[in-house]
Amino acid sequence: MDASPSTPPRRLGAAAATGLGLAGLLVLAALVVPPLLDWQVWARSARAQEAGHLPPLHGFWDPKLGIGTVPAVLLAVLGVVAGPRLAARLPWRGLLAVAYVAGLAWIVALALVDGEAGLTRKLGADDEYLPTARGVDDVGAFLTGFVDRIPTGSEGQWPTHVAGHPPGMTLFFVALVRIGLGGDLAAAVVVVLLAATIAVTLLVTLRTLGAEDAARRVAPFLVLTPAALFLGVSADAVIAAATAAGMACLALGAVARRGPRMLAWSALAGVLLGTSVLFSYGMPLIGLVALAVLVAARSWWPLPVAAASALVVVLLFAAGGFAWWDAYPVLVERYWDGIAEKRPAAYWLWGNIAALLLSAGLAVGAGVGAWGAHVTRAVRDRAVDAGTRVVLLLGGGGIGCVLAADASRMSKAEVERIWLPFVPWLTLTLALVPARWRTPLLGLQVLLALVLQHLLYTSW
Repeated sequence: MDASPSTPPRRLGAAAATGLGLAGLLVLAALVVPPLLDWQVWARSARAQEAGHLPPLHGFWDPKLGIGTVPAVLLAVLGVVAGPRLAARLPWRGLLAVAYVAGLAWIVALALVDGEAGLTRKLGADDEYLPTARGVDDVGAFLTGFVDRIPTGSEGQWPTHVAGHPPGMTLFFVALVRIGLGGDLAAAVVVVLLAATIAVTLLVTLRTLGAEDAARRVAPFLVLTPAALFLGVSADAVIAAATAAGMACLALGAVARRGPRMLAWSALAGVLLGTSVLFSYGMPLIGLVALAVLVAARSWWPLPVAAASALVVVLLFAAGGFAWWDAYPVLVERYWDGIAEKRPAAYWLWGNIAALLLSAGLAVGAGVGAWGAHVTRAVRDRAVDAGTRVVLLLGGGGIGCVLAADASRMSKAEVERIWLPFVPWLTLTLALVPARWRTPLLGLQVLLALVLQHLLYTSW
């Protein structure tokens, strides 16, 4: 179905247009207000100011063409012209395969606009996980001494990203080093291969929950997302992939209802989601999407199994020397000792949303507008078709994650990367826009990605 039958197309179009317009105005304000008011919002650190910066993104002007330019443009054109039709007609397994390959190609092509460095420059930077991972010889000692090295000025102080996350993310790269994939390019290839699974696992989640039509409508948006700019060059792509896979497993467990299949899928979901909590302090928020999955499936049987499995992962790390609950307060102190103290909440509480829109794509504004129209009508009429209900729940979970993360003020700037795990769930709202809007909005998404990649150095 193109839309819930209870939502008049004209009203749905107006809501989508309003959402898109507000998204554009918010991004424009975030771009022009700081220079117009001579407002230093510290989108970048002091040592990076000489390069010039472009809030709300953690980047600066750097117009360029590269080896990835032609493939990226060709993929964009082909995706807009043929993507929606292919998504509607391909057999399901064929759709999943095409989504993976096309998503992988899109991520790599955009990154290669900067040459090989587009894939490797951030992962190999001194403030990232990989250089630290190469020096970890004793995992036990690494875990037991982890919290002591978080504070600013502590002996052996961790680099920014290592200190800013639980040790699970660094240990992921330790594992890559141990199996011979610890080079900058080798690690980047692993990250990109995982990043390309995100669209696939979301499609699986939707179909499992009975929303295959919505999955086919939103597939081109999940594949050709502007977030590919950051997925291909950031370890946060691994977190996004883990959470997306966890939700797919949770959905499979929920529809199995009871028995061995429910136990197996739910336990795997818990392991993946529990691991994501050891990847990022912000990932407990993804529990809002997990609850939405269970509500959509109308089954709570997986909850105790998944929760217990996730808790086992966290407790195993605690037994090994790292207690999440002890580390988080120390991280908060370091966060506020750093540049976060300089970044004004008066700007970043809304500048964050603008940065997110540049990562997720302005079209998400239209999706959220359509989501709001459907929610309003569903509340009033107390009726909504099954596929729309699933999208409303999962998209609502994503919106809730973003609002909670923004309100916490633990992410001021850099959210175009930090909030990557939330982006796919926001993108689902684009399944709700009117049919005639989809191709133009997809064109807007790919155009935004191409413009940002070719005009900016995004720092990631």
